[in-house]
Amino acid sequence: MALKPTIYKFTIMLSDLDRNRFETVNLTVAQHPSETLERMVVRVLAYCDNLSDGIAFGRGLSTIDEPDLWIRTLDGRIEHWIDVGEPSPERIKKASRIANQLSIYSFNAKSPVWWQQDGGALSASGARVLQLDWADVQALAGMVERTLELSLTLTEGSAYFSSDKSECEVNWTVLAS
Repeated sequence: MALKPTIYKFTIMLSDLDRNRFETVNLTVAQHPSETLERMVVRVLAYCDNLSDGIAFGRGLSTIDEPDLWIRTLDGRIEHWIDVGEPSPERIKKASRIANQLSIYSFNAKSPVWWQQDGGALSASGARVLQLDWADVQALAGMVERTLELSLTLTEGSAYFSSDKSECEVNWTVLAS
């Protein structure tokens, strides 16, 4: 019997100060059985950081030909390919042929080694690469409940999350833009 995803419901009061965007985002997110909670919260952060018309989650870890998130145009073309984790240069090269814009949200403890090995090839692809602080991501994952209301403020390389029970800040470094 196959394991089923765990469903999370988020209501996020988003204040994106860099883009002057303020709105409430309601998300239902399926956590794949093999996905860590940390990876799932980075997907939610990437969604909010790139919020625009046409943004959607991909089908998940089981579908290797799709990104974790994407922004599609009205005619179905992929405008923006967004990956979470440490994708291979080959995957990003393929994505660069079908999407106008690429973003990568790298987040775990092995991220610096991945960047050292593959950073040159990834920079050449034109991808925007963000390296999130691993301890910050773990703190954010610790806040998560199955149903959660959050306030999120995005500004200049950081995301400040607060709920009625806790708060944390997730910082990142731009490795390529």
